Amino acid sequence: MRLVVVLLFLVSIALNAATNPISALGLPDPCAEIAGKQWVSPLAARTCLSSFPLDPAIKDNTIRVANLTKSFHTSVNWQIQAPEPFANDVHEDLYKDLARISLQEYQSEFEFHQDLFHTFRRLNDGHCVLINYCYDSLYISYLPTPLTLLTSPDGQQNVHIAPEAFAVASAEFGDEIESWQSALPGKLKGKLETLNGAKVLAINDQDPFVAVNANALVTGGYQSLGTRQNSFFSSYSRGATGWNYLMGNFAQQVHPLTDAVKLTIQRVNSTSIDTITLPYRSRFGRGAKNFTDSASFRANNCLATNDTNGLNMYAASHLTEPEDSEKPLPIAYFQQQPPVSRKEARRHPMNVLVDALPLSDIDLPETMQPTEPALNESYSVAQFYMLADNTTGVLALGSFSASNFSAFQHSLLDGLVKLKSSGATRLLVDVTNNGGGYICIAHWLHRIIIGSKSTTEPQAGLDTITRAGPLAQLIVQRIVQDGMDPDKLLYYNPTQWTNASNIPFTPGTDWMKPLTELKTNGHEDLFSQRLGQECQPFDVEPPRKGLFKAKDVVVISNGRCASSCSLFSITMSKLEGVRTVVVGGKHDTPQQYCGVVGGQSTDFSTIDTEIKSTHLKNHTLAPPDLLSNIVQGITWRLGYGINNPNEPEEWQDHPADINFPLTMDTVNRPVAIWEAVTNVVFKSFTPPPLVVQNEF
Repeated sequence: MRLVVVLLFLVSIALNAATNPISALGLPDPCAEIAGKQWVSPLAARTCLSSFPLDPAIKDNTIRVANLTKSFHTSVNWQIQAPEPFANDVHEDLYKDLARISLQEYQSEFEFHQDLFHTFRRLNDGHCVLINYCYDSLYISYLPTPLTLLTSPDGQQNVHIAPEAFAVASAEFGDEIESWQSALPGKLKGKLETLNGAKVLAINDQDPFVAVNANALVTGGYQSLGTRQNSFFSSYSRGATGWNYLMGNFAQQVHPLTDAVKLTIQRVNSTSIDTITLPYRSRFGRGAKNFTDSASFRANNCLATNDTNGLNMYAASHLTEPEDSEKPLPIAYFQQQPPVSRKEARRHPMNVLVDALPLSDIDLPETMQPTEPALNESYSVAQFYMLADNTTGVLALGSFSASNFSAFQHSLLDGLVKLKSSGATRLLVDVTNNGGGYICIAHWLHRIIIGSKSTTEPQAGLDTITRAGPLAQLIVQRIVQDGMDPDKLLYYNPTQWTNASNIPFTPGTDWMKPLTELKTNGHEDLFSQRLGQECQPFDVEPPRKGLFKAKDVVVISNGRCASSCSLFSITMSKLEGVRTVVVGGKHDTPQQYCGVVGGQSTDFSTIDTEIKSTHLKNHTLAPPDLLSNIVQGITWRLGYGINNPNEPEEWQDHPADINFPLTMDTVNRPVAIWEAVTNVVFKSFTPPPLVVQNEF
């Protein structure tokens, strides 16, 4: 008995050392030092995150899941070396890097995750990511000085501190603003507001675009360099409950890795040059779970939960808990759309961007928001306005998802009809920072704007293919041959899809075949046959005639239009000739009006559900359950191109018709931007300096 007690005591010591090694050594606990604090220094946060040694079992499990899950990701072979125009932007060999990481030694689990995190980011694909709740956005680092790229009347472009910087920071950061006020030197101490609009001459003693381009190398999400440059700067978006302000990658960072920044600036109406050093401050993330020490930090934030992995849809435990379908998937926190329940996500397939920074909930200052109320037909992320000319209607569309699919669909139709009946003859669709959402909402919006014609019926989107590896083929066989999905719940069920002629597959059809053989960058691969439309007939009857003529429609964004937003913008531009405008981009960098196209996105837990529901979890190609609190995104279907219909649209060019400059008067002011773009595109008066990329 005494021996058993001793052994249990030794085991408890070993377990404590594994989860809390610093405490086991009698050293101060760096996580206890910051527990319960909303704001800490990046160094203090970094010390806590870096205090955990890498468990070999965690390392092996994470890499094994990533390796086996990537076989469902459509683009992995193209991303080894992307074709033009993205040859310089995407060249990440995930196979080789995962092999390298598996052999490399790391000082901490945080260091290991950083390597994995940035490896996936180098794909520049906002669908294919690897995010860990233990580290990503657990402590987000901020500065009170978001930046913007402004164009002067003579056409010169310069980086500036945003003119609204102090209004945003003081409203969002409360008393923490004093830490930055006191950090200012000499005569500037306590005068943070005087930095509004200042020209930034240098960042850390280098030209500002050195920092912009360094960020573009690591921010991921989009293939285009211009779009990744734009992510450095502040911007706005329309959220489900109001107008949001995005700080940009300079002033808001995923990890607490940077302690301070040195800025050389020239303030507005000043001839003097000032040099200031501002500290970053790290705030506890709204998605993080509270903790008191290292052990509770690990237990609450780092371990797999009941939602991390997939489930058997036909298991008794799932069938008796239908409320689970109302909860969002774990990846939802990082998706760039309003939260959507699992039930809605399964009923209406999605194509949505995933980012390690959650969707912004910082308010756009009221003085910068539209002053006129939106039309009553507005709903959630879709807000309708009539400009002062009483001719131009605006649809501000922050996402292609909302909490209620049906209400969203009705709102889009009713709002456009109301604009039309109120006298609007032209339409601006502002999709700035729109990360995508429901695929069929993209098809629906295209159809109701343009009307019934060959480009909208029966297919208002893109034909697609999905990867057909051995395990994917087995899932389909279990469904069609063994009847393992009688309730038609799974994505691999043939009744979900149509063939290239838009004819629905019958329940017993092995819909992947005949297989498509492709060789990309030296890698042979198998894909399904070409798939057609999945949205029509719509649940709501669309008007036969289009609500607006294509020549009178303009799509506006900062280039950060992804996923279903890309599906909409591309078909509108390439099929209908609708004009596209990117605001705020650097003149000498080509601006793409959209990026990361895909065709349908998903994640590990969803694929794991398909595997478990068809009893294939023990197959040698099936990924094991994750041990860590990780989400892995996947591009599950890939859309075929329009101009080149035999190649994926993902790798084809989407140059904006106009790169529209931002000024001190228009930056982050939606109505001012809409009016300025209207005046230029519809030739109402002599425009400000701009760069036209393609004549229209």
